[in-house]
Amino acid sequence: MISFFKKLFKKEQSEEIDPMKKFLVVGLGNIGAEYENTRHNIGFKILDFFAEKESVTFESNRLGATTSYKFKGRTFIFLKPATYMNLSGKAVRYWMTKEKIAMENLLVITDDINLPFGTIRLKTKGSDGGHNGLKDIQQQLGTTKYNRFRFGVGGEFTKGRQVDYVLGEWEEEESAKLPERLEKAKELIKSFGTAGVSITMNTFNNT
Repeated sequence: MISFFKKLFKKEQSEEIDPMKKFLVVGLGNIGAEYENTRHNIGFKILDFFAEKESVTFESNRLGATTSYKFKGRTFIFLKPATYMNLSGKAVRYWMTKEKIAMENLLVITDDINLPFGTIRLKTKGSDGGHNGLKDIQQQLGTTKYNRFRFGVGGEFTKGRQVDYVLGEWEEEESAKLPERLEKAKELIKSFGTAGVSITMNTFNNT
């Protein structure tokens, strides 16, 4: 009987997910239909695109909408915070703690006005660059050393019009090019979890 329970315990242990093979991918954005197609919501858009292509479904959960995706022995947990952009860090910290995610396995997807439209760039650390979502994440995690996936939305706005620009919807030409860029973003996320951050940076940055 004792040997039976030992075997059962070992089986349960073997079925647990290796923490180093579990990743939290956070898409930043604002909840609400009025924000759905805005530049600032590219994080949500990328995760929605990924979920649709891989037939996984987001569900409302604590501090955000979540889903999971398994690929090559890795488990990706996707999070769209429901805290609004300025309080994104609260949701990130909660889900990192709940799922026991290592800092190096966190990936935050955000818009970047300093990159041309569609440019993608993966970095392992850096400042918040004036981005309120990243600023709150930095404060909540107590570090600037976390992976962030910046998606260029361009900076074609006049002085004082930044907020209107990032909360504005995509131009027709941008919308036409988005599907190809979203597919590239999807492949970057897969590579991040399977090939590692260094190889992914070399493969995808500025493509």
